Amino acid sequence: MKLSQIAERFGAVLEGDGNIEIKAVAGLKEAAAGDISFLANPKYSARVAATSASAVIVPADWDRPAKCAILRVENSDQSFAECAELFYEPVPAPKAGVHPSAVVAESAALGEGVSIGANVVVEEGVVIGANTVVQANCVIGYKSSIGEDCLLYPLVSIREFSEIGSRVILHNGTVVGSDGFGYAVREDGSRAKIPQIGKVVIEDDVEIGANVAIDRARFGKTKIGKGTKIDNLVQIAHNVVVGEHSVICGQVGVSGSTTIGSKVIMAGQAGLAGHLEVGDGAIVGAQAGVMKDVAAKDFVIGAPAMNHLQTKKMIANLITLPKLKDKMKQLETRLAELEQGR
Repeated sequence: MKLSQIAERFGAVLEGDGNIEIKAVAGLKEAAAGDISFLANPKYSARVAATSASAVIVPADWDRPAKCAILRVENSDQSFAECAELFYEPVPAPKAGVHPSAVVAESAALGEGVSIGANVVVEEGVVIGANTVVQANCVIGYKSSIGEDCLLYPLVSIREFSEIGSRVILHNGTVVGSDGFGYAVREDGSRAKIPQIGKVVIEDDVEIGANVAIDRARFGKTKIGKGTKIDNLVQIAHNVVVGEHSVICGQVGVSGSTTIGSKVIMAGQAGLAGHLEVGDGAIVGAQAGVMKDVAAKDFVIGAPAMNHLQTKKMIANLITLPKLKDKMKQLETRLAELEQGR
């Protein structure tokens, strides 16, 4: 595709040869001739001058030199994402219908245009909405429901009574509705399993990454709010409630009965204790250990997690400790000398 065609498609201001043939997309560091790249983070500005890409998508106010063609846009990150789709070979759309190897209960209700892949198991009382795709080796448990236009990648397991809204995407290996982690301690110290009789509710437009575990509630429901996005390898415990349009990054663990508000961002490997509340719009930094409630729009980091300004001051003070230690030794030596002289 000619560069001029790409510029026209995204309303970009082109500086350079519009007849350049673009064959692929790539990062600034890895790009070669025929590739188009982008700059979204000023941290990597120096790479624009050094890149071997034939063209780079940059913000409209870009003011540094470049040896390749430039496309100026308002949002370089978004434009590049849209550009990448031009060079992506999509997987063929699955055909509607049930694969011969699938096992679908007679009482299950499948909407128009539903696609059921190889070796899928759909148990009694399941309802699946129109145009939903269930790929190979998925299991849909007893009396669960899935809305319209959903996509379940291979090896997804939906346990009994789970409720999933429309336009939900579940990636490989995710388990929805596994038992909550609950045990009662007997007098002899052994543990008796507490029945987990609740369910999981996932609202519309949620996307959940690979190998995520969302536990069913002990009673009531575990809930993931509308539009929320969950990364790979996340653990959501029983009776957790996540608000709308929140983002939970990889390897986050949320303990039971914790409530997370709407438009919350939780960075990678953050861990939350149980029975907490995280307010709307809060940010929990990477590897934060959250042991108490987080106020709305607060930004906490560290373990134990505290407001990021307070934590940064503590870290700065820790860095100066070796110097303070040396200073103390000097003062002690000087004090000893003064005492001997006296």
